Amino acid sequence: MALSAHADDFALSRVTKDAQKPWFGIAVQRFGQVSALSQFLLGATLGFSMSFANAAWALVLGSIILEVIMCVVGIIGQKEGLNTALLARWTGFGEIGASLVGLAIAISLIGWFGIQSAISAESLDVLIPGVMPAWGWSLVFGLAVTAIVAFGFKGMQILANITVPLFLILVGWSVISELSRHSFVDLITSPAPGPAMSVWAGTGIVAGGLIVGAIITADMTRFNRSAADVVKQTVVGVSLGEFVIGLAGVLLAHAASSGNIVAIVTSSIGFIGLIIVITGTLKINDWNLYSSSLGLVNFISTTFNKNLNRVTITVVLGVVGSILAAAGILSQFTGFLIVLGVAFPPIAGIIVAEYFVVKKWRGELDAAREAGTLPATAPRVVPVTIIIWVISAAIGHFVTWGIPPVLALLASMVLYILAGKLGWVRGFGTVQTIQAKQPIPELAP
Repeated sequence: MALSAHADDFALSRVTKDAQKPWFGIAVQRFGQVSALSQFLLGATLGFSMSFANAAWALVLGSIILEVIMCVVGIIGQKEGLNTALLARWTGFGEIGASLVGLAIAISLIGWFGIQSAISAESLDVLIPGVMPAWGWSLVFGLAVTAIVAFGFKGMQILANITVPLFLILVGWSVISELSRHSFVDLITSPAPGPAMSVWAGTGIVAGGLIVGAIITADMTRFNRSAADVVKQTVVGVSLGEFVIGLAGVLLAHAASSGNIVAIVTSSIGFIGLIIVITGTLKINDWNLYSSSLGLVNFISTTFNKNLNRVTITVVLGVVGSILAAAGILSQFTGFLIVLGVAFPPIAGIIVAEYFVVKKWRGELDAAREAGTLPATAPRVVPVTIIIWVISAAIGHFVTWGIPPVLALLASMVLYILAGKLGWVRGFGTVQTIQAKQPIPELAP
């Protein structure tokens, strides 16, 4: 059973002690997730509309918000050894709510997987014309990522060890190449080349740009050895990712007076720009597919009472996502995916409020953790949680002031704690957890 759980990356069980990893390797993965091409684009967006100093402040404030969310949710994931969708069953959502969490994760992230595959394919087609059509590159890129993710956390760690240093070297090259034509002092003191943006608005863009990754951080931190490791990897990975890549984008935007960072990079250093696009997308896209597969495995487990293999689900999702990207269909769903994204912040708020404050099912998690299993039963449905989830998501969608994702998260925490104090947090129906019948033995480290 332990070997099976290892091979399946503990999609429906706790991560065992022997499978936990040193914090620095996971920090490299976190850095790779944060320092993706999207972060480069975010930096350019800030730089086009903000002075260097204001953009730096936006990055500082946005990073603090993300790190607080990642640390709190990540520590829960580390302590319990459970991925986000599985953890949700005993942190306020119940079986039905957790299945919806898993489905939301699966749909959202496989959508972004396909969209980013298509973006990379378009870049490849422009920079290497005539080799194959863009749809062909979509298939190649998507299936390559699928093959890597099929190997699980280990394969993704190998990818991070290769792409992260390469991405950093190439970004450094592109920045030096472009900035050598300008005075550094002028770049950091010059006004924004585009329409002005406030520090508060910039902070919202920084926090919102990685909010989904922060919410599903338990998928990564369940492999950590301690809460201190979660904090260290988050602070190192996020801080370096936001500042090194974000500020590089700010400087390039000031140098070129443009927010189109891909055009800047590819025009200034040609083929090297192509490699930057590929490496910058690879490391975020593997996590899109990985967490999507975990979400779908949990959805099928709770909805249809069938425990499917994560590798099989990964291959199916990767192939489907690659084909849809090649067909150009997913580009039509960008607006839908953005709307779906507001559903994520309340998930974290409810999980944190239940785990640390309300503690309706905390005792069951504690007892099962000592035995190395899942709790024997889970609530079937927790109606008040679904209501709070919908209300908080609506706040994130319709409220336009402040930082909407953060407002949605805070609203869900306050409402859930209030519901807990009033005795409204109750599960209706009980289902037996299949995995609880088969304890997963820990192998010797």
